[in-house]
Amino acid sequence: MSTERRWIGSGVKSEEMFGYSRATRVGDRILVSATAASGPDGIVARGDAGGQARHILQKIEEAVKELGGTREDIVFTRVYLKKKEDLMAIAPIHAEHFGETRPASTLMLTGFVDDDFLLEIEAEAVIGSGESR
Repeated sequence: MSTERRWIGSGVKSEEMFGYSRATRVGDRILVSATAASGPDGIVARGDAGGQARHILQKIEEAVKELGGTREDIVFTRVYLKKKEDLMAIAPIHAEHFGETRPASTLMLTGFVDDDFLLEIEAEAVIGSGESR
């Protein structure tokens, strides 16, 4: 197994300030940092947990693809949720996004640096694992 390390950034200031990347690949493993619903114009889907979940999952999938993986290779997600009441807004979106892939997942209630973030999601992928279901 190769232990070459590659990473990608998304250009947000916090990556440089804190010294982290959007996603890092080592060998066949990809780790995606906690991802919030932000875009070039600021918060996406403000006040809409479901809309934020859709945006975040798309950003995660793009990062995994950029490092050579696929959505089906995602084997684990961690969902950080601000309000328990938003669970039923995001659960069907997570299920729809992953379909039969069904990664392992953890859900935690927490706070965020920006009050407009309703959730963040991080992910882990293993390249090629989607082919072996």
